[in-house]
This record gives sequence, C-alpha cells and structure tokens, in this order.
Amino acid sequence: MMKLPLGYRYAAVYAGIRKTVKDDLALIVSDLPAATAGVFTQNRACAAPVRLCQRHLKISRGTASAILVNAGNANCATRTGEKVAAVTAKAVAKMQGIPINQVLVASTGVIGVELDASLILKALPALRNRLSSSNFEQVSRAIMTTDTRPKTAWAEVELARGAVNLAGMTKGAGMIMPMMATTLGFILTDAATSAATLRGMLREACEHSYNRISVDGDTSTNDTVLLLANGASGNKITKKDQENFLGALTHLMQDLAQQIVRDGEGARKLVTIEVEGARTDQDAARLARTIANSPLVKTAIAGSDPNWGRILCAAGNAGVAFEPSKVDIYFQQVRVCREGLAAPFDEESLTQKLNEKDVAIRFVIRGKGRGWARFWTCDFTEEYIKINGSYRT
Repeated sequence: MMKLPLGYRYAAVYAGIRKTVKDDLALIVSDLPAATAGVFTQNRACAAPVRLCQRHLKISRGTASAILVNAGNANCATRTGEKVAAVTAKAVAKMQGIPINQVLVASTGVIGVELDASLILKALPALRNRLSSSNFEQVSRAIMTTDTRPKTAWAEVELARGAVNLAGMTKGAGMIMPMMATTLGFILTDAATSAATLRGMLREACEHSYNRISVDGDTSTNDTVLLLANGASGNKITKKDQENFLGALTHLMQDLAQQIVRDGEGARKLVTIEVEGARTDQDAARLARTIANSPLVKTAIAGSDPNWGRILCAAGNAGVAFEPSKVDIYFQQVRVCREGLAAPFDEESLTQKLNEKDVAIRFVIRGKGRGWARFWTCDFTEEYIKINGSYRT
C-alpha cells in the first residue's frame, strides 16, 4: 500500500472542461509552505501555465503551497491564456489564504481552444470541500488525457535523522519527448530541505528519467514536473543524506517515466535502448534518443522484425561521430550485427522473443569510448494514428 508523505491534501472534481463527464480539475495543497523546484518544457510555444509557474517560483524563491491542475484543455495558444492562469491562481490563493505566488498551475489537453475560467472558478468550492489526505489516487486519474491508466509511485527513504516519504503522480501517453512530457508530473515529499538543493536534485533525476523517454518525438507545450518538500516529517536532508535521497528520487521518477512509455498511445511494447562505447555520455544519449525516435525502428519493433539496419541507419543520423565498422547491435541479448555487418542468428527464434512486451536493444561501439546511456521508448502501431487522427473530436 502506498505510504503518502505527511502534510498534503488532494481533491478532484468534474468542472465541465472535458467533453466526457469525469474529473478534470484537481488541487494539491501542502499544509506547510513547501520548498519547490520545477522543470519545464523547452518548446518555444510554451503554454501560459508554464510561464506563470516559472514567474511564481522566481518571485517566491522556490516556495509553493498549492498546485491547481486541469485536464481537457492545454490553455495554450489562446487569446486569454495568461488571464485564465492568473485569475484561477488568484482565486485559489484567496480560497486557501496563501500568497498568490505560492500557487502553481498546470494544464493538459487540446492546444488552441479558449479555456473558460468560469468553469474552474465555479468548481473551486467543491474542490476545497473535498480536500483530503486520502484523495491522491483521485487526482492521479483527474489529470489523465489519452492515458489508459493512472501512473503513481512512492518510496520511503531512511535519512540520518529518520524516515521520509516520497510520492509521485504523472500523466502522458502521446506528444512525449521531454526536454527539460503532454506530460505533467508532481512529486511530493515530507522531508525538509532548501529549494536550491531541490533544484539540483530534480535536474539530475529528470535527466535520467523524463529526459530519457520518447513516445513520438514531440516535446509538448505544457511539460511541467514539480518537486515539493514541506518538511512535515521533521526530518531534514543533510549533506550526507543527499546521495541517498537523490537515488530514491531518481528511481521513483524512472518508474513514473517508464509507466508513461508503457502506456504510450497505441503501444504494445516497452523498448529499452542502451548505447555503450560513445565518446561521452551526452553522445550516447543523443544516439539513443535518435534511435528511439525513428519511426522505422519503432514500426519494426511493432512487427517483431529484427531489422538491425534501421538501428544503424538511425544512429548514423544522430550527428554523433562513430565508426560504423566498429558497431555491434543486439536485440533481446542476441547479436544481430557484428562490426557493422550481419551476424548469424536464428531469425524465427528471435522474432518470437521480439513478440514479448519488453524489448531490449543494445548499440555497442567497440573501442576506448566510455560514454553510456539508457533510453526508453515504445513501438508504433496503427492505434497511434487512430487516437491522434481524432484527438479533437
């Protein structure tokens, strides 16, 4: 059973933003002002809520007490986006008796459609009345769009002065390739620490989790991942604790990120790509990302086709220097390419292994390079086209 961090309450309601009648507005409240860090989309067409969060975190010096989230409308590329974000944040601040710059907002859904702020404002009293420490799961469902299931994770971390808890929720199934996915993520802890410490840890953990996944190669306009630490446990993260806490945070965020990929729109398989022997870790990550984003690679995986030529071709387009004649490629631990040429393997047997829900690809560059990266993606199926061909309707 998930053990939630102390000092947080949650609520979700249907505000009428979605066309279907299911919760589409959520509120997360910290009973104590929480040190907060955020990472956001690098898409230049970023949504109004992203800009508001960045502004409020700067003014508050990394402090937050509430997060308001809506699904069904991205509040992006509209005439009233900035006003809607500001008005709804102000209303939450007044309702909770907190400074407006301690309210963060996030949105997910269709881009370019005006969001009616009155729908949110009318629903706020119901949200306040439903606030409870037991409504974590309800919020994780309310933030879903094309997701088929909620995505949550938790961890308990032993610090020098006692145990603290971490809990996270995320959403996303399409428009996924975070560069800091349409991804939102909220991670909460009852540990005590500074916003500066959180910022460093969140950037590091994000680089090895959310920034290592792709469903379709599209970076959303709304990507927002927030990490809050309210200190309600009474246990502080000391310098000696930081490595341990960062390890738990990274593991939790990798769990959430993998859940996104496994639930990729129309996906049937989770694909783990490892690149070894590149000149640097950054080069390895660039190779892995390019392989992961190749439609030809992803459709080959969907068809259980051990077509290693597509892997080599994709890597060659990554803008990373390597010698193809020094490359070995493996599918499901079976070598299919040796030194840039076909290696003998039992195709029928390997095809059966590629029918599994979890597929592993290794791209190994022989030589002195020590650069390494792991990346997660999924296969492309006809269902992806069906989902996105009718997303607005």
